[in-house]
Amino acid sequence: MQRDALQKLIQWKNSQGRKPLILKGARQTGKTWLMKEFGRLYYKDVIYINFENEPRFRNLFQNDFNVSRIISTLQLYYGKIIVPEETLIIFDEIQAVDGGVTSLKYFYEDAPQYSVVAAGSLLGISIRENQSFPVGKVSFVDLYPLSFGEFLKASNKEMLLQSIIRQEWDLVKVFHEELMTLLRTYLFVGGMPEVVQIWIDNHDYRLIREKQTEILQSYSSDFSKHVPLQQIPRLNMVWDSLPAQLSKENKKFVYNILREGARAKDFEPAIMWLYNCGLVLKLHRVKVPQMPLKSYHDMQVFKLFMVDVGLLTASMGLDEKSLLEENKILTEFKGALAEQYVMQELTTIGCDYIGYWTNERSTSEVDFVIQKEGEIIPIEVKSGENLHAKSFTLFCEKYKPSKAIKTSPLPFQDNGKMLNVPLYGIAYIS
Repeated sequence: MQRDALQKLIQWKNSQGRKPLILKGARQTGKTWLMKEFGRLYYKDVIYINFENEPRFRNLFQNDFNVSRIISTLQLYYGKIIVPEETLIIFDEIQAVDGGVTSLKYFYEDAPQYSVVAAGSLLGISIRENQSFPVGKVSFVDLYPLSFGEFLKASNKEMLLQSIIRQEWDLVKVFHEELMTLLRTYLFVGGMPEVVQIWIDNHDYRLIREKQTEILQSYSSDFSKHVPLQQIPRLNMVWDSLPAQLSKENKKFVYNILREGARAKDFEPAIMWLYNCGLVLKLHRVKVPQMPLKSYHDMQVFKLFMVDVGLLTASMGLDEKSLLEENKILTEFKGALAEQYVMQELTTIGCDYIGYWTNERSTSEVDFVIQKEGEIIPIEVKSGENLHAKSFTLFCEKYKPSKAIKTSPLPFQDNGKMLNVPLYGIAYIS
């Protein structure tokens, strides 16, 4: 399957002053496959090391960070010469070995001619105290589950996708129902690569749910392996509460859903663990929609979304019958899946900032407020065909944004400064 992040890796390979690259992302989003595929397509040879599975390399960085010694050691083990610019060196699960992350600094400073790509599913929370992070010495690429656009490519709908990208809305409207059917399918399947592959191979919804359940169980297993013992119960409570948190009318994260009298300070470490290893997406309230938005975000008020909409539907127990009932999958759970989907799509397009807005009394709310290419754009998500949104109208009248977007199951409409963008096109707004 095609991954958009591959283009970012190609740009990295061809960039001047190239630094070692860290590929970030939650477990099972396809980091290992992408690194190997990148090496296969754009290098003559690949050296691949998974530090979790290869105990012989546990001491590779223990004595020193002499890059010549490290390269010589790898050449001896693999029985071949590592040629700069022709060989891709892949350090997978780099957080599992002492000094692994720190070594990237020395590759940058002493041997920038070597192409080094590293990844670690738990990198964000597993850097040990005796390791220094090479700030300014590495580049980053984030890898998320497949976006809806990538799902369309995997479903052999590339031409439809290109029409959406070019915003040929009159043409796209002809295929609106087909695209909405594909979108409903995506909400069920999600974007985890192994799950999408099952969809491509046989469209077996039972196998899809089994694989999603397996992935969710593997995440829970990570909790017990990598989280301090005293934090495990709280982390499980936060993780298990996400479907209920998102099914509320007001999707602001509420600690009392975890347990009566729960306090923020008791659960903040668990939330940060989930966020740092990429299992949740975090959306903060912005007090005022002014540039730069980050200066106005409220640290105490936020929403949490799962990393993948398919995993969320699996957690909610939504079965495949919901796909047959038009837009029921969108309207179930108070529009939670529509907002989850939009959050994922906005995350993949590289906005400068993504937040949401409420007034001080929380009587008015706008689902998303993004900063993109010097503009602040409010976005209202409608899971049904009724586009009336009092809060959104009041926001636009008060702050007068140059562009305002509603996204819904309806085809594209342009009402002057107010656009209705179909849900399947929200990632391609401009």
